[in-house]
This record gives sequence, structure tokens and C-alpha cells, in this order.
Amino acid sequence: MKQGLSLRVSQHLALTPQLQQSIRLLQLSTLELSQEVEQMLDENPFLELAEEAAPREDFGLGQVDTPVSLETREFESTTESVASNPDDTGAASSNDAEPSSEAKLEESWDGDGSVDTAPDDNEWGGDATPRKNNNDDSDVDATELARNQESLQDHLHRQALSLRLSPEGKAALHFLIESLNDDGYLEDSLASLAAGLAGDDLEQLEQLEHEFAVALKLLHHMEPAGVGARNLAECLGLQLLDCKDCDETRAAMAMCKQPIELLAKRDFKRLAQLCGFTESVIKGAIALIGRLDPKPGRRFVNVERNLIVPDVLVVKSGRGFKVSLNSDVMPRLRVHDIYANALKQNKGQGGQALQQRLQEARWFIKNIQQRFDTILRVSSAIVERQKNFFTHGELAMRPLVLREIADELGLHESTISRVTTAKYMSTPFGTFELKYFFGSALGTETGGNASSTAVRALIKQFVASENLKKPLSDNQISEMLKEQGIECARRTVAKYREALRIAPANLRKSL
Repeated sequence: MKQGLSLRVSQHLALTPQLQQSIRLLQLSTLELSQEVEQMLDENPFLELAEEAAPREDFGLGQVDTPVSLETREFESTTESVASNPDDTGAASSNDAEPSSEAKLEESWDGDGSVDTAPDDNEWGGDATPRKNNNDDSDVDATELARNQESLQDHLHRQALSLRLSPEGKAALHFLIESLNDDGYLEDSLASLAAGLAGDDLEQLEQLEHEFAVALKLLHHMEPAGVGARNLAECLGLQLLDCKDCDETRAAMAMCKQPIELLAKRDFKRLAQLCGFTESVIKGAIALIGRLDPKPGRRFVNVERNLIVPDVLVVKSGRGFKVSLNSDVMPRLRVHDIYANALKQNKGQGGQALQQRLQEARWFIKNIQQRFDTILRVSSAIVERQKNFFTHGELAMRPLVLREIADELGLHESTISRVTTAKYMSTPFGTFELKYFFGSALGTETGGNASSTAVRALIKQFVASENLKKPLSDNQISEMLKEQGIECARRTVAKYREALRIAPANLRKSL
């Protein structure tokens, strides 16, 4: 074989470290970006926080996309016919497995048989009577304590201070309190907790189980009622101990000892036979149970950690809407002037490593600027496409896919997907993830398309206005959508109903 040399010209794409960083910053959420900025500030001495918004720097490095100004954008809002359109984030799920009985029961927990599609923690436990104990602060409302950021464990430890216990009893009670989950349940058995501490020492194991059993009884008498329960039935039974003694209360306590599936399905006849009460008393007992709190520790969860800070603000401006970035989430970064000038004046002594760190700081600021530029561009395009939503609400949502925005802005679909993930927009109707404004299309009788988001909104309206004694079935809702000109199969209705956390018709039926 004869060897030789040849030249060949070819082109190929390469992801430079700067481009990789730009892509990674684009897909970060606001919280993740804040953590990234903090880490970069610690590692790079040429980067510092500016007290005021720093001017945009022109690094002359060449942009992947031509950036837009971070100024706000305004759009004229024209009144158009409202096209129904629900947001379908994917194909219909083929998983038809039924949820657990406890999940069904909690899903349809309203005492009057109605369904709450957006549960509010303040609605739970309306009739759950608080227990009185020897603590001087026993009259303090647990919800008010939660607002003051007191955890469930702190609340229970404070009550335990008034109890006269031996050192072993105090340690056992403290251990059980710390073993509770966020809902106030004790997930591990006393035997497993004792085994984890005692090991192979059988005598110590028996002693620990005894101490834990005594401590658990004390825990069951603490506020909030139902705390320390091992399962849902025990939690409800503990709360019923404080209710007024009557037939409904006794029937409710008897029902809690039966299989929870019967209560979830509201099988009145079977429960009446097993508990020895009439069906009318059973219905009253179910209504009583529906007013109890299935998760007594939930009110103490720090809700601030679940607050969403929007990246984009959309407000009404004249006949249109103004789109702007939220300045509170934009990091104010700049290159440290003193260090940069010192390095410039002593180029020979600076070394390549410091020059590289300075370049990294400049690239980091540029990539963050480009990140917010892209978010603003995409958000502005969404507002322009979905302006009916900002005027009339979710019923006016139109079908929209990522490719439409990508083609309009000259970006790739993957870029639009990164921008719309974990980024939020504040609108006159609430705060939504940018992905919320994208949805598949359902056909209509007129040949047009309706958004899956709008269809879900219609389903929510139908259920909210239904007769509680004769709730709408999925098939009836499908027929009602057809009357509106929207072709939506029964299985699709069931999928949307489950996504809205609306119980089936048999569980929505009023007592």
C-alpha cells in the first residue's frame, strides 16, 4: 500500500466552554442561577456584585443570537373571537391505573360532596377540636404558629416542656417527635425505631419499645389532634375522640376500623351493615369525617419555600400589555475594576491564569445578559401570540407549540424548551410557568383548533356548576364539549379531569 499526504477542507460544529456555559445558564431556574452566581463570586476574584444595576458591557466577543435590549416591550391588544384551547403538554397517558384508596379519599374530602380542584390548607380541619393540655400556650392557634415559621417539631417540643417525665421518657418522646414526617405521621413502627437504637441487645430493645409506647400515648394527646398517627384511620380516630358524643361520631369511629376502601368509595350499604348503623347515620358520619384534617402536620410546613418568584412581569398598559423582566431576580454583576486595571498594567507579571480568570468573569456576565435577553424575547413572543388569554383568561388560550416561537425568533426548539422550563410569568390572572402557554390542538366542528388548556378550563367550569346530587360523568362532559363544537373523547376528558385533580362522578356525589 502506497502512503501519501492530502489536504481536506471540512466544517464541523464544536461546543466551546463559553457556549456550554451559556446553554447551562439558560436552563437554570431562578434559584439555581442564584446559587451559580454565589459560587462564581466565591471562585473568581475578578467578579463582584454591583450595588446598582451595572450597564450592559460590550465585550466584542460575538453573540450567538443578536440580543435584544432589556427594555420592556408593549403590545397592542386587539379584541378577537375567543378560541377555546387547553394546554396538553404531551400525548394522552396510557396509564389507567387507579390511585390508592387513601389518595381517592383525600382527593374528594369535602364534607358536602363537592370537589376542590385547588385545595387550600386553610379549609382542612374546620371541625377538628383542638385538644387542651397543661401548656400555658395551649390556646395559641396552630395556623398562627405556622405563619411565625414554627415547625411541627418545635410546636410539639414546646408542649413537652410542661410534662413531668423521667430522662428516659423525655428522650423517647423527643425521638418520636423528631421521627414524624411533614404530615405529622409516624411512618416507622416502634419496633423498628427501637431496633435501630438497641441493635442486638434484646433487654435494651424491650425497654426501648416500652418507653416508645408510653411516649406515643403522650404524643397522641398533643396538639394538633391526630399527630403521631401511623396511618390515616388512626389519625381520623384520634381526632374523633374530641368530637361530641353522638351517633355520627360513634359511627365514624366504627368506620375508621373498617377497610379504608369502603370509606373512599362511600359504600353506604356495606358500611351500614358492618358498623350496625342506618344509612342516614353513616352519611352523617362521612360528612363529619370529611371535616377532619387527614394531614395534621401540613399546616406547619414552611410555605415560603414554595413561593414562586416570576422572571417576567406582564401588566396592562393602555390598550395593550407591557412585558418586562423582574429586576429582583437579575443578578447585578460587574468586573472588579481595581483588579482588572492592576492586571492590565502588569501584563508581564499577571500570568496566563489570571488573564483566563478575567476572561471567565467577562464571559459569565455576557452569558447571564444573553440569558435574560432570550427570556424576554421568548416571553414577548408568547404574549403576542396569546394576547387573548391576557384579556379574557384561560378560556381564550389558543394552541401553541414550541416550533412556532422557535421559527419566529430564529432559535432552535431545544432553546425554547430550555427557556420555558422553570421560568415563570406574572400575569393579571396569576403566575404561570412559561410552558403553560403551550398546548396541543383539539379539532372543532368548524375545522379550527381549540387549545387543551381552554378545554380543561371548560371542564372545570362544568364541574363547578354541576348538580351535586347528580354529578356529571366523563361521557356527559364529552357530550357537552361536543355541543360547544369541540371534539374531545371520553378518555381525554378523564385524563384532563385527573390532571385537574377532580374526583370521579361517584366520589363527587353529594350526601
